[in-house]
Amino acid sequence: MSLKAIELQIAIPKTFDAGKVADQLQQQSAVNQANAQAASERQLEKNRETVLQPEETAEASLDDKGESSAEQERKKREKKEQEKKNTKHPFKGNFVDFSG
Repeated sequence: MSLKAIELQIAIPKTFDAGKVADQLQQQSAVNQANAQAASERQLEKNRETVLQPEETAEASLDDKGESSAEQERKKREKKEQEKKNTKHPFKGNFVDFSG
């Protein structure tokens, strides 16, 4: 395949442009990778410095009725579970479509 002089005037500059674009894409991916690594290191350092789970205290706090906080939490959970069981779904089980 031979190229004429007029075709080379167009082809050669486009080759350089394509090379520049490819180089920029490679550099951009390297920069993105470096930024992701830096963010990961910052998050890791933050996790090292913070307390993830607080330790339980030895004393149990009591409310006015003399119940501990663990008992109160248990009663709240039981109440929520009971409410979940008693609630009726807005459309489930109300209509059966036999047409089809």
